[in-house]
Amino acid sequence: MKLRMDMEGMTIRGALMDNETSREFAALLPLTLTLEDYETTEKISDLPRKLSTHGAPDGFGPDMGDIAYYAPWGNLAIFIKDFGYSRGLVRLGRIESGLDALQRRGPLRVRMALVK
Repeated sequence: MKLRMDMEGMTIRGALMDNETSREFAALLPLTLTLEDYETTEKISDLPRKLSTHGAPDGFGPDMGDIAYYAPWGNLAIFIKDFGYSRGLVRLGRIESGLDALQRRGPLRVRMALVK
């Protein structure tokens, strides 16, 4: 599944994995979110509802560009820097182009949709 994020005239492209959590996230799209800075490592936003983590590993160590779901808080996370293993983190997909647009500080309003 291909993902498109539009933000202030810029387009960010990504791909979602084929797992239950990613499919539930995709079912929420299109979606407009405000991504907030979390430390200097990731951009996060609350989702309208919690997603299933059935069949997901206990966690993973994200790399810059990974799109993830943090189950304990029920939020989306897009990693703008590498980070260590985190329990409760489920990989949803990866940014393929435009990651630099997300590396700006401060809140960013983005519209996310699947690409048909």
